[in-house]
Amino acid sequence: MSGGRERPGVYSIAAHRGFADALVAGLIPRYREDGLGLARLTLLLPSRRAVRTVTEAFVRASGGGLLLPRMAVVGDLDLDETLGPLLDPIGMGADIPAAVDPIVRLLRVAELLREELGDQAPGEAGLLRQARSLVGSMDRMAVEGVAPEALLSIDMLPELADHWQESLRLFARVQARWRFELEGMGLVDAPERRNRLLEHAARRWRESPPAHPVVAAGVTSASPAVARLLRVVADLPNGGVILPDLDLSLSDEVWEALGCAGAPQEAGGPVFAKGDVVTHPQYHLKLLLNRMGIRRDEVAPWHRAGLAAASPERSRAISNLFLPPEASTAWATLPAEQRRLAGVRLMETAHPEEEAQAIAVLVREALSVPEKRVAVITPDRILAQRVVANLARWNVAADDTAGRPLSQTPAGRLFLQLAECWAERAAPVPLLAVLGHPLVRSGEGRARWLEQVRALDLVLRGPRPGAGLDGVRHAVEAAGRDYPRLGHWWDEASGLLASLLALDEPLPLGMALALLSETAEALCGTAVWAQADGRCLAAFVEQWSEAAETVILPVPPAELPALLRDAMDEIAVRPAYGAHPRLAIYGLLEARMSRADLVICGGLTEGSWPGSPAPDPLLAPPILRALGIPGADFRIGLSAHDLAAALGAPEVVLSHANRDSSGPAIPSRFLLRIRAMLGDNVRDEADAVRYARALDDAPPAPPYARPEPMPSAEQRQVDIAVTALDRLRGDPYQFYAQAIIGLRALDPLDADPTPAWRGTAVHAILEAWHKAGAPPGELVPLAERALAEMSAHPFMRALWQPRLAAALSWIDNEQQELLAKGREVVAFEERGEARIDGVRIHGRADRIDRCADGTLAIVDYKTGMPPSGSMVEQGFALQLGLIGLIATERGFKGVEGTPNAFEYWSLARNKQGGFGYRSEPVKEGRKLSGLPREDFLPETTRFLKEAIARWILGNDPFTARLNPDLPGYSDYDQLMRLDEWQGRASRSDEA
Repeated sequence: MSGGRERPGVYSIAAHRGFADALVAGLIPRYREDGLGLARLTLLLPSRRAVRTVTEAFVRASGGGLLLPRMAVVGDLDLDETLGPLLDPIGMGADIPAAVDPIVRLLRVAELLREELGDQAPGEAGLLRQARSLVGSMDRMAVEGVAPEALLSIDMLPELADHWQESLRLFARVQARWRFELEGMGLVDAPERRNRLLEHAARRWRESPPAHPVVAAGVTSASPAVARLLRVVADLPNGGVILPDLDLSLSDEVWEALGCAGAPQEAGGPVFAKGDVVTHPQYHLKLLLNRMGIRRDEVAPWHRAGLAAASPERSRAISNLFLPPEASTAWATLPAEQRRLAGVRLMETAHPEEEAQAIAVLVREALSVPEKRVAVITPDRILAQRVVANLARWNVAADDTAGRPLSQTPAGRLFLQLAECWAERAAPVPLLAVLGHPLVRSGEGRARWLEQVRALDLVLRGPRPGAGLDGVRHAVEAAGRDYPRLGHWWDEASGLLASLLALDEPLPLGMALALLSETAEALCGTAVWAQADGRCLAAFVEQWSEAAETVILPVPPAELPALLRDAMDEIAVRPAYGAHPRLAIYGLLEARMSRADLVICGGLTEGSWPGSPAPDPLLAPPILRALGIPGADFRIGLSAHDLAAALGAPEVVLSHANRDSSGPAIPSRFLLRIRAMLGDNVRDEADAVRYARALDDAPPAPPYARPEPMPSAEQRQVDIAVTALDRLRGDPYQFYAQAIIGLRALDPLDADPTPAWRGTAVHAILEAWHKAGAPPGELVPLAERALAEMSAHPFMRALWQPRLAAALSWIDNEQQELLAKGREVVAFEERGEARIDGVRIHGRADRIDRCADGTLAIVDYKTGMPPSGSMVEQGFALQLGLIGLIATERGFKGVEGTPNAFEYWSLARNKQGGFGYRSEPVKEGRKLSGLPREDFLPETTRFLKEAIARWILGNDPFTARLNPDLPGYSDYDQLMRLDEWQGRASRSDEA
C-alpha cells in the first residue's frame, strides 16, 4: 500500500472468509518486513469489541512475539460508540467545543418538554422516555449531517396526520431551545463533536498525509462524516479501507435494483427513495460507497485467506439467497453449485427452552474437538442466558459477551427493589425482596438474618398491612406470641430503612439517588459495590447525581422505579475474562468481525432476528425520507448483513423455536428464504434436538391412585372443630391434612382480601361492637376505623369496604328491631366445647341470643352466601347444629337453654338490591329443602356420631374427594395430586 496510487485503496473480504483472521493474514506480510512496521500502522476499527476481536486474531496469527498496531475506534452503526484516543488529539487546535454530558442533555431536554407540554406532561418517568426519544431523533439528524434548519424547508406538513404535525412542531421547538442553550454553554452534542473531529481529521490527512500507514477495517457506518474520512484514508498513499462482506459477484442489474442509496438520480431528488431495497444486506454498503464517491468496480478483493474459511461457493450462494424480490425469480434456474450451502444446517425446536438445550448440546459436542472454536450468536438475551444455564450441567463456563442490563444484575436489582420499596411504602413484596436480597447481610450473620426474614414473610401473608414501617410494626407486634424474637430484629431492620421511607414528597433526583445509595450500603456494606455490577452501579449513580446537580428535576418516590429501570436497562454489564477460551456467546453487534469454526445462530424468528422495526416516535417516515435519514426498515438490512456474515463460517447451524413465551412464533424471513431457495436440499439438524429431548426424558410415571391415607388409631385421636365436620364428611383427606398432619395453606403476599380474611375482619369488628354494648349507629364508624388499621389494600378500600358498610348498617338496624321484640344477646365470639362419644367437639359461636320465650337462637355471620337447606339436609353444613349441640351440653360459659332458632346473617346482596339478610336452614311453610326444626339437632348429632365412628374411632380411610360433586375448599388439591387421578379413577374407586 505504498507509492503512487491510480485508484482508491478499497478492498472487500468475502463472506466465506473470516474477516478478522483474513484481515490480519493480509496485514502482517505487508507491514512486518522492517521489524516495526506493524507498530507504525494505525488501524481504524468500528468498535471496542472489534479491537478485542482483531487483537485475538493477531495473537493467533503471530506465531510468537508481535508488536501490535495502534487501534482507534471511529464509530459503528450505533451512536453509543465513542472515538478512540487517537482521533481526539487530532482535534486539538481545531477549535472544536467539548461535548455536553449526555445525562445532562437528557435531563434538560426533559425539563424543556415539561415546559412545552404544560398540563399534558406525563410523570417524570414518562417524561424521560419522551426526552430519550427526542434526543435519539436529534442524534439521528446529526449523524446524517442534517441541519436543524432543514425542518423548516419541509413542505409536506399539511399532508401529515394531526399527531405527526404536532410531534414535528414539538420536536422543532425543543430542539431549537436546546441548541440555543448549547451555544450559551459553548458545548455541542456528542454526535456533532464526532462529526467535527472526523471532518477535521479528514481535512488534515488530505492536506498533509501522515507518514505512517492508516487502514480502516470493518467500518460500515454510512454516516457522511465517516464516509468522507474513509474516502481520504482510501486515497492516502499508505492507506486502505477494507469492507466486510461486500458482494463483488452481485450482478450490476441487482446492484442497481437496490435503489439510489444516497445517490439521487436527479438534483434535489430524495436520498432514500420509496423503491430502495433498504432491507437488503448490501444496501448500507452501497450507501457507504456512494457517499465515499467510490464505484463498486473500484473495490478489489482482499486476497488473503483466513484461518477458518468456508468454500468460495458459499459466498455466491449467500449472494443469491438475499436477492431482491424480482431478481429472486432466478432461483428456479440457478445451477446447483450457485445455491449450495454445504455446511449449513437448520434446526427447528418446539420452544425456547428446548432450543437452548439443543444449542448447548451442539456446543458441548463441538468443544470436544481440540482447537475447535464455537460462537453462539443471538439477539435474544433470554435465549443466551438459557444456553449459559444449560451448558453449566457439563461444567462449561460461558458468558454472554453482549452483557446483561444493569437492572438485571444483583447490585442493580437491589437498587431497583429499594426504589420499589420506597415507592410502595414498604409493601410486603418489595420489602421482603430487599431484606432477602443475596447481598444483604452477606457473611456469617446471614443465616440468622434470613431466619427472621422468613418469619416476617409468614407474618405478612395475606392482605397488605398499613402503609409504611408502622403498618409492618403493628403486624409484627400482633404476631409477637408466635414469633417472640421477630420484634427485636424488626427494630434493627426498620432502622436501616427508616431514613429512606420517612420521606414521601418529591425530592431532587440527586438526593433520591444519595438516599438509595446510603440505604443500600447500610444493608449490604461495601459488598454492594464490590463486584463488576456494583462498580457499574456506582459509576451510574455518580454520573446521574452529577448531572442532576445542574437540572431541577423533583421526582416523586412513586416515579423512581420506572425512571431508574429505564436508565439502567441501557447500561450493559459485560463479563470479565474467565469463561471457556474456545466459546463465545455474542449479540449481533458483538459478533461483527468475529469468526469461529462452528457458528450457531439462535432465535431466528420474526421480531427477534430481524427485530421489529421501531419507527421514530416524533418524525414521520415521509419526513425522514425528505431529510435523507434512513427509516426503521434500515435495521432489517443490517441484521440481514449480520446473518450473511455468520453464514460464511465453515459450519453453521440456524436455529429457531416454533413458539415463544407468548404463543406461536413465526420463523425469520431469512430462514424462509433459505428453505425456498434450497428446496429439498435443506439439511436439518435433528440429532441435537433428539439428544436435548432425551436428556430430560424420564420414563413415564405410573398412574397415581386416589389418596386413601390410613393413620393409626393413636393418630386418629384428634379433636373436631365445628367448622371441620363438613370437611371430614365431604373430603376426609382435607381433614386428615389439616387436623392430623397439621398442614396449613399460606396466603399469598399482598393478597386480595380472601373470603376467610373478610370473615375474620367482620367477626373482629362485630366483637368490638358487642363489647362496646352494641351502641346504635356506631357499627359502621367502628368498622371504618378498624379496617383502616387492618389493611391498606386498594381492592378492600375501593370495592369491598362500601359493600361491607351497607351490610353492617343492616345488622345495626336488625339488631335494634330484635331488641325491641325482647331478644337479647347472651354470648358473642364465645368459645365452647363438648364431648361426644369421648371426642372433644369445640368451636366459637359467632353469637347466641335468648329469645323472648327463653329459647336460644344460634346466629352465624356469613360474608357471602350461606349454605343451602339441601346442604344442611345432606349433612354437609353442620356448623350451626354443632354450636347448638354444644349449647345444649352447656358448653358455653353462662349460656343455658334449648336452641330453637338457627340463623345465618349474611352480608351478601339481598333480593331488594341492598346488602344483608337473615335465613334459616330449616323447612318453613312451602320451603322444599332443609330439616324440620324439631329434627335439626337430632340429625346433626347423628351425622356427627357417624363421622366419629367411621374416621376418629373407626378405621375408614381418609379418602380424597369422597364426594367429588360437593363444592369445598381447594387448599390441599396439590397435596393430594388431584389433577393426576381425578377423572381417571376406576368405577370401584368411585363407589
